[in-house]
Amino acid sequence: MTKQVAVVLAGCGVFDGSEIYETTLTLLRLDQLGIDYRCFAPDIEQHHVVNHLTQEAQEGEPRNVLQESARLARGEIQPLDELKASEFDAVIVPGGFGVAKNLSDFASEGDGMQVLEALKEALTPFWEDAKPIGMMCISPVLVPRLLGDSIAVTVGHDPSVAGAISAMGGLHRSCAVDDIVVDLEHRVVTTPAYMLATRISEAATGIFKLVDRIDEMMDQKPLNP
Repeated sequence: MTKQVAVVLAGCGVFDGSEIYETTLTLLRLDQLGIDYRCFAPDIEQHHVVNHLTQEAQEGEPRNVLQESARLARGEIQPLDELKASEFDAVIVPGGFGVAKNLSDFASEGDGMQVLEALKEALTPFWEDAKPIGMMCISPVLVPRLLGDSIAVTVGHDPSVAGAISAMGGLHRSCAVDDIVVDLEHRVVTTPAYMLATRISEAATGIFKLVDRIDEMMDQKPLNP
């Protein structure tokens, strides 16, 4: 049977949603590998809306995370509370500041953050069933609160985010933009993507490696079943 991967989005746009290039590169690589995917996003109001031309927050312009994420998924998307781990072999969460604003409150609370409960409910079963989990850009910051302590992840070389990960009980590993960090025991794969990338081709190399490793891990038995 064809492998199935869930992709969790946080809106549309680097400053207030999911990073568009990261999302597109993820979906492209899944398709190139012949892997089926479905996109999901929480049906909630965005933390705020950012004018991507000026990078300033817009007042009085509320938007819905699910509706905005639908722009990236060409309308083929479901509410996050409909994500059932039993129907998928792995899950991937692209980056973008929507992760730190809509899927969590990391942008305002730092290492005191909380993760959106709907995200925790959706991803915990993947963790419990030892199904591979991919995170990129800023999304690895969710791992200590979402999955637990002592899981190796990367956001590249950012000292403040790395420090927050460590303060929450995570293990941060420095990583080049074109590489990945793999925690084989916990079956978590991360890459810096646009935490470091200056060109789309740089982001693509690491993201493709992440998706390729997720593909391999779906064929492998977990170390601690």
